Amino acid sequence: MASTICFFVTDLHGKQDRFGKLFAQIRREPPGAVFLGGDLLPHTSHSRLSRGRRPEDFVRDFLAPGFRGLRNELGAGYPSVFLIPGNDDPRVVEEALEDRSVGDLWHSAHNRKLRWESHPVFGYACVPPTPFLLKDWERYDVSRYVEPGCVSPEEGIYSIPVPDREKRYGTIQADLDRLAGDEDLSEAIFLFHTPPYRTKLDRAALDGMHVDRVPVDVHVGSIAVRRFIEKHRPLVTLHGHIHESARLTGCWREEIGRTHAFSAAHDGPELALVRFTPVDPARATRVLL
Repeated sequence: MASTICFFVTDLHGKQDRFGKLFAQIRREPPGAVFLGGDLLPHTSHSRLSRGRRPEDFVRDFLAPGFRGLRNELGAGYPSVFLIPGNDDPRVVEEALEDRSVGDLWHSAHNRKLRWESHPVFGYACVPPTPFLLKDWERYDVSRYVEPGCVSPEEGIYSIPVPDREKRYGTIQADLDRLAGDEDLSEAIFLFHTPPYRTKLDRAALDGMHVDRVPVDVHVGSIAVRRFIEKHRPLVTLHGHIHESARLTGCWREEIGRTHAFSAAHDGPELALVRFTPVDPARATRVLL
């Protein structure tokens, strides 16, 4: 019988030692599914992109061989792997993540509905506007408002061409409405990069900061994601993006109604690994490896 244990990690940022720990844990305790919540690649600045550095090389030379080795070792015990990019992963890598040569290693889940066992699996990579310039995976949240100190999607940098209308009018709220429709999500697992707004999972280290004398909100998650969870009540939601949230709040999990929301973001050198089972998500655990 296949394992019902799921692993969730996020924000590994190309750290090969963290990926190595994940691969080792999968060998020791093969799960039924593995979820990777974005910011998977080494940080690549726009200037490095313009000089011809290829983030997709990390997928070809490290990520794919690592998972291929696991598949060869585990055979029928190889888990279903679902992944999304994060706001630090340039969108030029999307083609490499979806290439046919890696199609049997993982499922690229951004803006898609997939399935694992009896559970619908959805992925969504975009985050609200940040202070960073790369905007491949950023959208306005519920309106065209931008927090003080952040850069709007219209003013940032893209690694692929994006229509001006999408930059100007695209929102996380509209994307999620299209993705989920009117479907029953009571058994769904939702893989997000951004955490929901004003929770223990989106607390950033911005205490006392002001921009042009305007105080900066220490909660930097998505209002649209928060409203989506409250409305649709999925079984489990998985989040990352804000590395320091668990350290600042002492919590890596939140219950929003019936939904169990987990973060595997971590600002230390270890790999943060969340284990959960959809049968009983209340018993989820998180370890630092």
